[in-house]
Amino acid sequence: KMAGALKDDRVRDLYLNRDNKFDLVLSGYFMNVYQLGFAKKVKAPVIVVATMPPNQLLNPLIGNPLEIAYVPSISDSVEKGKGMSFRQRLAGYSSSFFFGIFDFVTQRRSKRLYKELFGDDPNMPEYSELVKNTSLIFFASHAPSEGPIRPNVPAAIEIGGIQVKDTPDPLPQNMAEFLGNATDGAILLSLGSNVKGSHINPDTVVKMFNVLSKLKQRVIWKWEDLEKTPGKSDNIFYSKWLPQDDILAHPNIKLFINHAGKGGITEAQYHGKPMLSLPVFGDQPGNADVMVKQGFGLTQSLLSLEEQPFKEAILEILSNPQYFDKVASFSSLYRDRPMSARESVIYWTEYVIRHHGAAHLQSPLVHMSFIAANNIDIYALIAVVLVILVLLLKLLLQFIYRKIFAKPKKEKKH
Repeated sequence: KMAGALKDDRVRDLYLNRDNKFDLVLSGYFMNVYQLGFAKKVKAPVIVVATMPPNQLLNPLIGNPLEIAYVPSISDSVEKGKGMSFRQRLAGYSSSFFFGIFDFVTQRRSKRLYKELFGDDPNMPEYSELVKNTSLIFFASHAPSEGPIRPNVPAAIEIGGIQVKDTPDPLPQNMAEFLGNATDGAILLSLGSNVKGSHINPDTVVKMFNVLSKLKQRVIWKWEDLEKTPGKSDNIFYSKWLPQDDILAHPNIKLFINHAGKGGITEAQYHGKPMLSLPVFGDQPGNADVMVKQGFGLTQSLLSLEEQPFKEAILEILSNPQYFDKVASFSSLYRDRPMSARESVIYWTEYVIRHHGAAHLQSPLVHMSFIAANNIDIYALIAVVLVILVLLLKLLLQFIYRKIFAKPKKEKKH
């Protein structure tokens, strides 16, 4: 679809019309390096915006090191104060291997699309040179609080939590009154925009309603079809749209039931709210597992949800202060930054424009081959030298042995 957008006449006019001038290009990333050609075409620096932390697919754009030995994969985590176990390191190498194959396949497709889009312009660089035009990457992460602690080059800027407002907006009056009168606290239930109420097994919906309607806490439930709600209960407020960030900022919210989407978890962590995650697909199970390991809540599968375990999980989180304490401590770390995520985006965007691409921030690794970057040629030279030395030593020992132990030849008598 992105390749199709670049073929659109309106978009083509943006980079073919020489009268158009751009100071900067902001580009989203999902295995689409070819679209960086747009920035090269308009002779503008480019900042890549990623909805994930530093990883094997993005690191090469800015020469960010891949440290498999002590930086876990996205779906794993390392306990603070401890190194990675053998299992974690093995999983990391396995993940790196398969990501490498995946990247090789997608890069072939991306290279083909790049030639298709920009191959007729002799002034455009080779595909392998395209990545060297990347000034910065904005990563949706915050290592000091989320982990893992890892080395990042200056061109890696973490802006995790950028969607969270520094000051929440006022809630709609009916919602504000509903939450304000929640003397026993309230629960927010939202499974994101992809998992709609109509997608959930009706029996599962009934089980969820049976549990939630009997709680003393009030519940705000994101439900799209207000004509066909799961049921009527004085403690449940249905809404097809929710200002999620603003609701989570409310002091009466005691629990967030979510689908383990990265955005929702980030907002809950920022506001210090414990969670019960009901993942379904994609990165959701991994996000939920990491959240549980951090001690911020519990997880259950939405596809196999049962009434009693669902109830027990909710009551456990609401009654056990350890979940709130841990996520509140995390929230304190998450907020404690030299400048907010939004301020960082503004500063670094203007920085790249001021310094015409900020090439001085670029790591030398961007310009090095895999062999050079991993010192394989150095190790090969050392191996050759060692082999030569061993062979020479062997020849020397053989020579000495013959000189010392060889029997002298007898002279023939005439």
